[in-house]
Amino acid sequence: MLAQQLFLIAVLCAPLSQAQETILGVYIFSRHGDRTAKMTPPSSLTDLGYQEVFTSGTYFRNRYISSSATSQIAGIEPDVVKQSQIIISAPYDPVLMPSSMGFSHGLYPPVGDSLGSQTLRNGTNVTAPLNGFQIIPVQELASSAGSESSGWLQGATGCANAETSSNEYFLTPGYMELLNSTSAFYKSLTPIINGTFSEDQISFHNAYTIFDLLNVASIHNATINSSNILTPDVLAQTRTLADTHEYNLAYNSSDQIRAVAGASIAAQIVQALNTTVAGMGKSKLNIQFGAYGGFQSFFGLAQLPMTNPDFYGVPDYASTMTFELFTNGSATPFPAAGDINVRFLFHNGTTSNISEPVAYPLFGQQSLSLPWADFVTGMNKFAIGTQQAWCTACGNSTGSCAPSALSPSSSSSSSSPSSTPSASSSHGNGISTAVGGVIGAMVTLAVILGAEAVIMLLGGLRLVSKKRLVGQNGVASTTTATGDKAS
Repeated sequence: MLAQQLFLIAVLCAPLSQAQETILGVYIFSRHGDRTAKMTPPSSLTDLGYQEVFTSGTYFRNRYISSSATSQIAGIEPDVVKQSQIIISAPYDPVLMPSSMGFSHGLYPPVGDSLGSQTLRNGTNVTAPLNGFQIIPVQELASSAGSESSGWLQGATGCANAETSSNEYFLTPGYMELLNSTSAFYKSLTPIINGTFSEDQISFHNAYTIFDLLNVASIHNATINSSNILTPDVLAQTRTLADTHEYNLAYNSSDQIRAVAGASIAAQIVQALNTTVAGMGKSKLNIQFGAYGGFQSFFGLAQLPMTNPDFYGVPDYASTMTFELFTNGSATPFPAAGDINVRFLFHNGTTSNISEPVAYPLFGQQSLSLPWADFVTGMNKFAIGTQQAWCTACGNSTGSCAPSALSPSSSSSSSSPSSTPSASSSHGNGISTAVGGVIGAMVTLAVILGAEAVIMLLGGLRLVSKKRLVGQNGVASTTTATGDKAS
């Protein structure tokens, strides 16, 4: 009897405790939408890609922003965007930059004549064009520019040691075994790819760019030749081989510099969320667009494949990693850092109401959420959060890493008083300052906090999509992550 009563109490209390959870801030890292092939540069966002990111943006609006949002961020403007509350950033790239813009169009759609108008001093009523279309500035990241036109995973990182590390994969027994065992399979594809690849290029060595070309053709080319060769099973096999190939180029547990893209992203995530904590919720939503290599290297660093082997694979187009900053209570007054938690969610492919993000535990743990201090500590075990730290880890000494280019402050530690004392990178450098130059820093978040008014102007469209994930050491998985495609 007592057991039944306790069970009834638990059931009745569950909705109450869930209702008390308050979202304080959100960081989203998204892949672009569907695009043209890397082997026909420059790659560009397609109409399908634009639709994909727009759909994802609409979903996140309904989750975090609108007045009827299921998990509305505390204090966020639901209709007319307040620029000081949101930051969107992307590399200057014909796929990633337009994708970020398309996402923003779903996030804050046109508001119509009523909200999208203002009355001037002389009494004139001015209505915003395109039915109250809203323009959200997109900050340009210095890193990954042109990455979607490069077939080499490390092509846009500029990190010398990361490139060396990735190239070492081509000397491993696992790689050589797959190169030899798949030779006949790749040669069978010659009739449909020899217009793009030479005979000596048709092998596992170019697994991703071959898959990418065929995947784009399977979506857009209604007259593709030799359809008896490009069967669904053959395309799936090229995908799983590409997954194995790219994961091993993006991450290696014994040589973490290979995952420099994920290490930089980790620092940017903590910097962005720390701005929300330090500013007591003034900065609410941070969205960054990047390439699939960043996803895969972060997956490895955060030990996500231990949770689900799908994380070995290349994420599909419009895939998202989301980090929710929340408290189990009210946002007023803003909670102390000790009362704040972080939850990680991932969705493979375009996110919508019929296919939503799923929460996964980070760092090989069991819990689906972590106290803020534990999250920062876990991220800082591999985060690279300053230009000096990046240059040292990468072994770069010229350009932005030349002694004359590095300011004395770039190697200093500067944790926010609202963050945990351990909020400095594992390289001994602070994380509260955005990383500049080649590591793709988010433009100084602390400054955005203080200057709660103006950001700059930009607008645009489009998108891309992809799929499937794989195992290490040449063992390809045919399972897919929760969602759809890759970059």
